[in-house]
Amino acid sequence: MQKQVRKGRWLRRALRVVVILIGLVIIACLIFDHYVQFRRSDEELKKIFAKQNINATIHYYTSHGRKLRYVAAGNDNLPTLLFLHGSPGSISYYSRRYKDSALQGRFRMYAVDRPGYGYSGLGDPEPSIEKQVEMIRPILDSLNHARHPIIVVGSSYGASIACRMAMDHPGLVDGLVLTGPAIGPGRETYFGITPYIEHWSIRWFIPRIFRSANTEKMYHKQELEKMLPLWKNIRVPVYYLQGAKDDIVDTSNAGFAKQHLINVPSLEIKFLNGRKHLLAQYEWPAIRQGILDIYEKVIKK
Repeated sequence: MQKQVRKGRWLRRALRVVVILIGLVIIACLIFDHYVQFRRSDEELKKIFAKQNINATIHYYTSHGRKLRYVAAGNDNLPTLLFLHGSPGSISYYSRRYKDSALQGRFRMYAVDRPGYGYSGLGDPEPSIEKQVEMIRPILDSLNHARHPIIVVGSSYGASIACRMAMDHPGLVDGLVLTGPAIGPGRETYFGITPYIEHWSIRWFIPRIFRSANTEKMYHKQELEKMLPLWKNIRVPVYYLQGAKDDIVDTSNAGFAKQHLINVPSLEIKFLNGRKHLLAQYEWPAIRQGILDIYEKVIKK
């Protein structure tokens, strides 16, 4: 009898500890969500633009029932450069790039908070790559009537969106710059916890920035599989840049690019020795050079 009483007490204590730990984890996630969002407000961006003397404006528009935010910078009579961030990310990654002297005199630059990130519905992602393209496309062809040549720069997950845009709208895109590109189905790190985070009982307290990233990760392989018959549609110059020690996107994506980009006039593949996955933050000179190389190829066509 005493053994049963002791066992009951032990179980109640263990249950209390488990409940307390779960509560602490939930509280920690909610606090994390408040302070870590990988985004800057309109006011913060305006301060950066004013301090750096950047001619940039912030805009909102509605597409396919979603409200999206984007930034436009530079002279609207110039060719177009569109930045598509990875997962997670936002236009904040590019807030100081608009001042780059090598790009300012050549391009009208745009960057968009993709659905589920920044101020485009943080935590409410769109898993369909095709739908994301259609939500983002108005920046180029209806809201601004962007001037050609149009070069799209896609980072990590953003690279698959850039490629899908060139597949679905071949007359819209003139060149692609892909950095750390996750373009081959299953050729990226997949976390075993991903399916569990998608369950409603857990998803509600996961920080919104990771909620969006998790959903995109969950469906990325099948979205890329949908694109397999479409690679032949890409007929523009492509610059592929990746860290030689990329620990998120497998370097075999370069081989996938060689195998599937069969109709492009040029494909330049470059690996950065010693560098891992984060290129947008740490390898801007290499990205800039890729943009300029593609631009030279496009204007010589």
